Amino acid sequence: MDSTTAADRGLHPAPRSEVFQDQGKFRTRFNFPGRNLPDHDDHGYGPLSTVVESFMDPGTLIRMHQHRDEEIVSWVPAGVMRHDDREGNELVTDSEHLLVMNAGSGFWHAEETLADDPPLRMLQIFVRPQEIGLEPGIQHGPLPEPEPNEWRRVFAPAGADHPFTVRNAVDCYDVRLDADAGATLPEIEGRDAYMYVFEGTAAVDGADLAETESALWTGDGAPPTVTAGDEGATVVAFLVDPDAPVTRQGTIGR
Repeated sequence: MDSTTAADRGLHPAPRSEVFQDQGKFRTRFNFPGRNLPDHDDHGYGPLSTVVESFMDPGTLIRMHQHRDEEIVSWVPAGVMRHDDREGNELVTDSEHLLVMNAGSGFWHAEETLADDPPLRMLQIFVRPQEIGLEPGIQHGPLPEPEPNEWRRVFAPAGADHPFTVRNAVDCYDVRLDADAGATLPEIEGRDAYMYVFEGTAAVDGADLAETESALWTGDGAPPTVTAGDEGATVVAFLVDPDAPVTRQGTIGR
């Protein structure tokens, strides 16, 4: 019998985060990947600072506000998020589109759902850039159609051959697994993996994860397989270089 624990194999699961802010029609749950590791002195894990699960009821406006020195990715699998900014962009992000805000030295934006929009549940992913004061900008466009039980690359580091990039060593993938189906994590040399179960249930290397639970994999060798439970699962995975240089001056994702 194998007596090794999940931690011995480099897997560190965590329950649903209790860091929750309720502002009525706008609610957020903050997931800190560094907290999966016992005694880790940083709430983030390298350049991956925070994965925020955000809820917006129909008819909600988050007024114009500024972000600085962070890369913010809005992944919207259900509902509609409407973006307005001081650069004149009016953008709609939904299950078929992605929004990346490279805040740099400063970027002002507002977010809104209209009264006849469906309820919104999304992830807003905060990546620490390699340095402060970078040129601000925004990326928005269509995502490739997801294939069942296959990882889809959502964004990549700057310089990669990908339409959506962030300015540090984080790659993001998502997968929609059928019931009892599995998919082995993508592998990039020198990267660890943080996994978040957005919907359903999944098992990773012997650890069972319910919806909104997570796991950090820091093991050696071949990456583990993520296997859905009997109702399927939607899982987001981040491949992170824990040793990448970072700045911790962001407005939210410090």
